[in-house]
Amino acid sequence: MKQLLSSAAALMALALPLAAPTLALAEYPEKPVEFVVPWPPGDLEDVLTRMIAEDFQNAYGVPAAVVNRPGGGGGPFPGAVSVANAPADGYTVGSFLIAIPTVGPQLGIPELDPDPFEPLGNFLTYPFVIATGADAPYDDMAGLAAHARDNDVVLGHFGAPLVPTQVTKALAKEMGFAYASDAAFDALDCNTLASGDVDVINTTLQLILPCLDTVKVLASIGGARIPLTPDTPTVAELAPDLDVSLWNGLFVRKDTPQEARDKIIAVARETVMSERAQNLAAETGALVYWQDAEAVKAQIAKDIETLGKIETMLSQ
Repeated sequence: MKQLLSSAAALMALALPLAAPTLALAEYPEKPVEFVVPWPPGDLEDVLTRMIAEDFQNAYGVPAAVVNRPGGGGGPFPGAVSVANAPADGYTVGSFLIAIPTVGPQLGIPELDPDPFEPLGNFLTYPFVIATGADAPYDDMAGLAAHARDNDVVLGHFGAPLVPTQVTKALAKEMGFAYASDAAFDALDCNTLASGDVDVINTTLQLILPCLDTVKVLASIGGARIPLTPDTPTVAELAPDLDVSLWNGLFVRKDTPQEARDKIIAVARETVMSERAQNLAAETGALVYWQDAEAVKAQIAKDIETLGKIETMLSQ
């Protein structure tokens, strides 16, 4: 009997070191979670990510907040670097637009090459537009093209390497003109046009909604016309080879535990399909939905191919 007890005790002693790590692992999440938006507050990705963070906090009982990390002329890439430098533990989540996985690895930023992120899912397609002031002597892209051949036209954008900027410049080339100069801004809104600093901007419709009645929307960037500007053609209608949709999604570092991914996805999917998120979509002309990780990976591959064609076009 003593021998059996001794053997059982020995087996328990051997098992304890193996069990201890399992017992020590806390269930995710156990501390605050940051959702990094690499833009200033106020635009659609910021508003929707705040909804997700709020629902995440309510669902799991830990603080969750949006942290805005705009990069000025560096566009969203400094914000993306901050996520790349965070541990792969699910406590730092990037709310990233198309440029982070498609353009970021090509910019020579060590933290972004090779791409350190994997998608959780996309939730937004921006109603991105090319717009000008109400007093501009042109009403559409054809008129802008004719005007720009004899006059200097300045373009305002969110960053030279970003997809909307590349598409806007490629459309100009396709239509036989070029912008005389361009400049990057953290925000492109009604005040940007009113100031006279630029003649044309590419921005999200959300940022010019307050003055939509007093600006001219020349084109929208995406596969379908925006319901709030139904008479405005898409860039894809004007130049089919430039068919790119400007999406935003949630990303985490590679090697982030699946448990963390699953819990973030569960909340985000429910949030973006909620009535308040869908009401925001109706009010702004955005598409708000949930696209799963595998579909996002396929989307990224397709977009990289299209952007390669645009890069070739602009280099000629």
